[in-house]
Amino acid sequence: MTDSSDDYVYDEESGEWMPASELAEKQRATTQVEVRDAVGNLLADGDQVTLIKDLDVKGAGQTLKRGTLIKSIRLTGDDQEIDCKFDGIKGLVLRAEFVRKR
Repeated sequence: MTDSSDDYVYDEESGEWMPASELAEKQRATTQVEVRDAVGNLLADGDQVTLIKDLDVKGAGQTLKRGTLIKSIRLTGDDQEIDCKFDGIKGLVLRAEFVRKR
């Protein structure tokens, strides 16, 4: 329910007038989480990253060595996790603190 004293603003996206509080809430919900690598660089979908530490991959019985290049990452919505594709490992999710943007 909206407050009767709330100002109405025009939403460019929907083409409708709506209470300012509703528009602010809508914009807050659509903002994306910032994901930063180990040195503070902002990561985005499609970026290439390099591992900064040897990582044991659970369930794969494999170790990814420091310096390994991971191509075309995908952000998951979590500020510390990135989804990756790597040969021989399906569903690889890495913590952003272990990678550096290339």
